[in-house]
Amino acid sequence: MTHVIAEPCINVKDKACVDVCPVDCIHGNDGDTQLFINPADCIDCTLCVDACPVTAIFAEEDLPDEWSKFTEINGKFFA
Repeated sequence: MTHVIAEPCINVKDKACVDVCPVDCIHGNDGDTQLFINPADCIDCTLCVDACPVTAIFAEEDLPDEWSKFTEINGKFFA
């Protein structure tokens, strides 16, 4: 299991999640509209979930159906 950043992050990119991540697995470039979680590095500690002010981070299996495409979007960022 990994965590996924979904639609609520778009154009917000609040970096509170980055600040609490103990393995530095949350990234995004200046030109990106959102942040991304590296599925290979995420240790599922859930600290980012609580830190996110817009409720954009979900465990992959808890990701709402309407945002299921974000699993692939997050993965492609690190491909």
